[in-house]
Amino acid sequence: MKASVNKRTLYLAQFAMLLAIEAIVCFTPLGSLPAFGPIVATLGMVPVIITAIILGTRAGTAMGFFAGLFSFFVWTFTPPSPLTAFAFTPFYSLGPVQGNFWSLVICFVPRILVGTVAGACFSLFSRMNWKPVFAYSLSGVLGSLTNTFLVLGGIYVFFGPSYAAAIGQNFGALLGLIGLTVLTSGIPEAVIGGVAAYAICYPIRKHMSHSFE
Repeated sequence: MKASVNKRTLYLAQFAMLLAIEAIVCFTPLGSLPAFGPIVATLGMVPVIITAIILGTRAGTAMGFFAGLFSFFVWTFTPPSPLTAFAFTPFYSLGPVQGNFWSLVICFVPRILVGTVAGACFSLFSRMNWKPVFAYSLSGVLGSLTNTFLVLGGIYVFFGPSYAAAIGQNFGALLGLIGLTVLTSGIPEAVIGGVAAYAICYPIRKHMSHSFE
């Protein structure tokens, strides 16, 4: 009984700590790293990936929701790029283009699914007895890429022409720009996610496995 209570307390404490870290990387400049040129790689998905691997898929999915919520607050109240904020919040508009329900989908769903994908992949790879370096790292990479492809794909599908106009490009060039963003921002973020998943989660889970024996 005592061990069960201790596990529950540890679970809540770890989730709260990771939630605090998520808030820091979302609301402060500490969550952005230079990538190439004006492109930055964000650390916002790292706490989500870590939560999913350490605490499980459900906890990771919940942390993904909070990541989406924090992102929504940022794009609504202090948007990094006001011209394109309509793609992430229904409370911004650019001329006749108004954010809408699909803005919320782009803002929330990819982040939520980061935790789901990272947690589910790690569970699968563990059952397949993959070596830890591959199980952890690939789970982190796939979780991060989930966010990259769904956000950029959602922008292209739901706001393509308007988004292209907002950044001063022709719609025909948008797909190429999205591909460039994947290479210059999405790939660095995925590498960071994979490295963090192994470097942080592996020793923590190994320590936890002995703590309650």
